[in-house]
Amino acid sequence: MSGSGKTVKNKLPAGSGKVLKKVLKVIGGHKLLVVLSMIFAAASVVMQLYVPMLFGDAIDEIKDNGHIDLTALGGYLTEILILTAASAVIIWVMNLINNRLAFRTVQDIRSKAIRQLQELPLSYLDRCSTGDIVQRVIADTDQLADGLLLGFNQLFSGIVTIIVTLVFMLSKNVFITLMVLVMTPVSFLVARFISDRTYSMFGKQTKTRGQQTALINEIIANQKVVKAFGCEQKVSDRFKNINEELKNYSQSAVFFSSLTNPSTRAVNNVIYALVALVGAFRIMAGRLSVGGLTVLLSYSNQYMKPFNDISSVITELTNALACANRVFELIEAEPQIREQDTVMMISDGLVDIEHVDFSYVKDKPLIEDFNFRALPGTTTAIVGPTGCGKTTFINLLMRFYDVDKGCISVDGQDIRSVTRHSLRGMYGMVLQETWLKNGTVRDNIAFGKPEATDEEIIRAAKDSHCWEFIRRMPEGLDTVVRDDSLSQGQKQLLCIARVMLAEPPMLILDEATSSIDTRTELMIQEAFAKLMKGRTSFIVAHRLSTIHSADSILVMKAGRIMEQGDHTSLMQKGGFYTDLYNSQFAGVKAG
Repeated sequence: MSGSGKTVKNKLPAGSGKVLKKVLKVIGGHKLLVVLSMIFAAASVVMQLYVPMLFGDAIDEIKDNGHIDLTALGGYLTEILILTAASAVIIWVMNLINNRLAFRTVQDIRSKAIRQLQELPLSYLDRCSTGDIVQRVIADTDQLADGLLLGFNQLFSGIVTIIVTLVFMLSKNVFITLMVLVMTPVSFLVARFISDRTYSMFGKQTKTRGQQTALINEIIANQKVVKAFGCEQKVSDRFKNINEELKNYSQSAVFFSSLTNPSTRAVNNVIYALVALVGAFRIMAGRLSVGGLTVLLSYSNQYMKPFNDISSVITELTNALACANRVFELIEAEPQIREQDTVMMISDGLVDIEHVDFSYVKDKPLIEDFNFRALPGTTTAIVGPTGCGKTTFINLLMRFYDVDKGCISVDGQDIRSVTRHSLRGMYGMVLQETWLKNGTVRDNIAFGKPEATDEEIIRAAKDSHCWEFIRRMPEGLDTVVRDDSLSQGQKQLLCIARVMLAEPPMLILDEATSSIDTRTELMIQEAFAKLMKGRTSFIVAHRLSTIHSADSILVMKAGRIMEQGDHTSLMQKGGFYTDLYNSQFAGVKAG
């Protein structure tokens, strides 16, 4: 059996060998299903292949004078009916097992991919488009499931068929069996030649399909922007180009892979004809009966049928392995740096940043020799022009990225020495970009504190000034919200309520009120003032009017701290901060 298994495997493209091993390793986690599938496959094949033997014996029961032994013939026909019915039931059960094996394998691979996404650093997610990642986890794994299902149904039965057929053929005629074996490699070489050239084409097809999914996701998510700038035609042209490229790769892959089956069938038909010719001569020589030739012709056809079936599945298997390769690239991507098991415990909230260097691209420094200390319970505002490193500073505090050099510590603990989960649990974070999950208002507010009571949720909603629009909703807190069912300002208020409910030891506000009207913003500022009291807080601000009360203001430019102090002292210096502040109000004064 090992020899036959190797032969079947060799029909797959050489470039897919490593991917196939990875898939087989996952399949190995379901050994019981694999064993059951092989047992049922063997049983069904033996029953099916014994039928031609019975037919051959029945033909030989026909005497030379034309008399037929009806009793013996009836016995043969009864056996044939029983074996055929039993084989049909076994094949049905085997298909159920194969379905479960294929979908459990894909379930395991998809689960690994999702778990890996939680472990990958943000730098990886920044490099890959959302649409392409979705394509790998959803569509590529679905394609893998289809390929595996066909593979299980054909390969297990095919391997057993080849072995059992050879045994039965040898029992009838050794010479003809050896002739068939000698001709078999020709079929393999033809299939191998074609499928090797198909794998790379399917790889390009799946990659382009991922680009297409990413573009569709981008267009749908930003349709308003596309229409506002009149870019419909430009976007359509981009999609047309990718679609054309996908069509070309798909046509090439399917065309070349479709040559496999007719090519191997042509070789197999030649083998079949040779068996008939040689068998006829042996009958005339008295070395073979008519029934025996009938059996050998049936077996030569049965012997070659698995190769025809497997070659017809090569297209799906090659495509499936190309898709699997993309999924395994995601699963095997280098995860973020492994962390210690130490849990962060905050007593005061003293944040020290010492000689920190960081860059997203190695040869393009962003933050260099950054030093700062945030005292417990103080509010620090970070301001500066676009691209100066404000959001990067927050990313480093939360360990979304690790520093290249230097150290960030909280209460004397290096944040790299504690778990990311415990570190991030110490911060409440409100971003300029809001995020709500598909669920009820209650679920979204209680996202960071699932055990919160309705009274606590309502209090947080009132403090964040979103209770007014919540209570006007059809089902109040039980109203199901989607990303497009609320205005940007309402979504931001719910995100603020989420943080107010969690009451974390420290706060990070990244332009948290950018989508809120001025009147509500003033009320939110008051609520934030209460929330920040006694908590170490960091505020990224573009509107400098919102940070007058900050204990310390960091004025950044090109990754460096240009100035530092409170609002009054910085204005008195008349430096970079003063220029920034005055530039924001120049238009107002001119009006």
